[in-house]
Amino acid sequence: MLKKSVCATLLVATVLLQLVALTSCQKLNKYTAYSFDSFDTATTVVGYATNREEFDAVSNRIFERLRHYHLLFDIYHRYNGIENLCTVNELVNGEHRTVTVHRDVIDMLLYAKEMYELTGGVVNVAMGSVLSIWHNYREWGMDDPTTATLPPMSELIAASQHTSIDSVVIDVAASTVTITDPSVKLDVGAIAKGWTVERVARELEADGITGYVLNVGGNVRTLGKKGDGESWVAGIENPWQDPQNPYLKLVELNSAAVVTSGSYQRFYVVGDKSYHHIIDPKTLMPAEGYVSVSILCKDSGLGDALSTALFCMSVEEGKAILEKLSDVEVMWVMTSGDIITTDGFSAYEYREGE
Repeated sequence: MLKKSVCATLLVATVLLQLVALTSCQKLNKYTAYSFDSFDTATTVVGYATNREEFDAVSNRIFERLRHYHLLFDIYHRYNGIENLCTVNELVNGEHRTVTVHRDVIDMLLYAKEMYELTGGVVNVAMGSVLSIWHNYREWGMDDPTTATLPPMSELIAASQHTSIDSVVIDVAASTVTITDPSVKLDVGAIAKGWTVERVARELEADGITGYVLNVGGNVRTLGKKGDGESWVAGIENPWQDPQNPYLKLVELNSAAVVTSGSYQRFYVVGDKSYHHIIDPKTLMPAEGYVSVSILCKDSGLGDALSTALFCMSVEEGKAILEKLSDVEVMWVMTSGDIITTDGFSAYEYREGE
């Protein structure tokens, strides 16, 4: 195993970075930049550079690349001159059309199909028909809590009959996507952000850029170590948001990612019960059992997919998936408050003074 373990308009970041000061002999300075232009969430870039101009060149590149992917993967909005997932989802005369898309869309959807197979169908980008119902009821409930209601189960069951991943036909050579079932919709919320963060990080690493960390709405990916040669330290947020104990764990990351899915992030309240955004495909209801699931691994895309998938499984089922993988550690936070981790997680825990 690996040797280490939205808030109205913005997704609350589930991982907050803890940074150690740089020693003066490095002749590098720590800089921070922020953006709110991609994936409907806050993005923070922290990095070490000799001057602000050098850092800005890298951070602006990161923001531009994140925006590029955001426009392609947006399922809610069209953009002039761009065929994106919103246009792929559109119906013309009651049918989906074959859409020629950017190769990045093809690559992300191919990866999504891999994650479908890995997770036994739990991560399914073709579940948009169900997820869109929950999205609408959640938005209505947040806008007017006094009238918040649950979606009728009959409506959810009817929608669930139109979630086949096989209806998403990808022609790699022609760079086209066709949805063969008019009632199927794509929703890539469980994978697109993590896949994007990983793609951007690898683009930077290929150009020799290191000493940076990307935090895109809680999807954290580090590039190498810090400018002083020390490991990055990330805090996994306490889902009960205790000011006296803000983090459940601190973990060390070197060219690695940590991704958390939590029931406390996006939810609305019906009666006296909250209903979050992570929908179990078996029950068509918000998954129960955990407050959060955190994944430590080398690939942010994998971490994003697994954090959602394992949230919808028992610990035993999750561990069965992990047996097919290497270099992945997990922390489950139960609704009871108990914490369960994989055997190798503790090796990544940061303990001050050790």
